[in-house]
Formats: sequence, structure tokens, C-alpha cells
Amino acid sequence: MKPYQPYQAYEKALQLGERIPKLEGIILKDAFSSFYYARHIIKGRWELAEPIISKDAHLSYLYARYAIKGRLPDFMHNALLLSNNEYTKKYVEFIK
Repeated sequence: MKPYQPYQAYEKALQLGERIPKLEGIILKDAFSSFYYARHIIKGRWELAEPIISKDAHLSYLYARYAIKGRLPDFMHNALLLSNNEYTKKYVEFIK
């Protein structure tokens, strides 16, 4: 069997409806998969994924809105504010 790709690992966890710690290292290689794993499997903050998610303004905004459901941790918050793009504006409106 071929090794899992990040999104396949997330889908396996989604299919089982639970965390799969042995696949989390694979999921962490991709920001998109990490966000969805945090949102749908962990159902909240996933600190290990935050450095990779923070590199994408869109995913950072989605992480705040749908996984954390509130303000981002300081380093992510500051990075998103400094990115100054359309998701920065959406994030600022969301956390008001």
C-alpha cells in the first residue's frame, strides 16, 4: 500500500470520525488538510498545526472562524494583520 498523502490521511480520520495520531504527522505537512482536521476532527484549536496554517491568510481566517471560533493566537493574529489582504478585513470584522 502506498503511503498516505495529507488529504487522504485527513479523509481517513473523517471516515472513522476520530483522531488518528499516527497520521497526524502526515496531515501536518499540508495547511489545507491541517485546517480541515482541526475543524472536523479535533473540533477546535490544534496548536501543532498553527505554524503551517499561519502561512496562508485565507486558511488563518477560516481557522479563526470555524475551528477556534474566535481570535487567533497572538502570533497568527499578528501575521494575519500584517498580511493586509481581503482576509485581514474579514478577520477584523469577525473578531469585533
